Amino acid sequence: MRHRNGGFKLGRNTSHRRALLRNLVTSIILNDRVHTTITKAKATRPIVEKMITLGKNGSVHARRQALAYLMTPESVDRLFAVVAPRYTTRPGGYSRIVRTGVRKGDSSEMAFIELLDAEQELSEKASKREAAKAKRREELQKQLEESNAAAGDDTK
Repeated sequence: MRHRNGGFKLGRNTSHRRALLRNLVTSIILNDRVHTTITKAKATRPIVEKMITLGKNGSVHARRQALAYLMTPESVDRLFAVVAPRYTTRPGGYSRIVRTGVRKGDSSEMAFIELLDAEQELSEKASKREAAKAKRREELQKQLEESNAAAGDDTK
């Protein structure tokens, strides 16, 4: 019986589970939002909260603790410079889990785990992506017109 044995095992051994959670936490801090399964999101949430609390502390020791857990130095820099200052007045609850339905392949329930108050940055990123897509579309259209014009010249 597993009565009162807490924690999410996630169907993995200890080292694999730890690596998975470290990668998820690093991605959430870098991107403000990650699409994953609900169970992984629930397992990741308390760790993200602890990392943001370390970032709010701001001491050298807290930075070293974050460096020991997060996968990249860029994520630590972003945690202390961008993410943690966002929550200086908030006493906790820095993330939310939003269910998005089931995955087509295996019907596992999917969700976004995202940081609160990051909507402005996420919308800026989305608008930059849209602008880049439009620019690429225009360039491809221009190339297509040039190639059609060149093909028309060759037939004459």
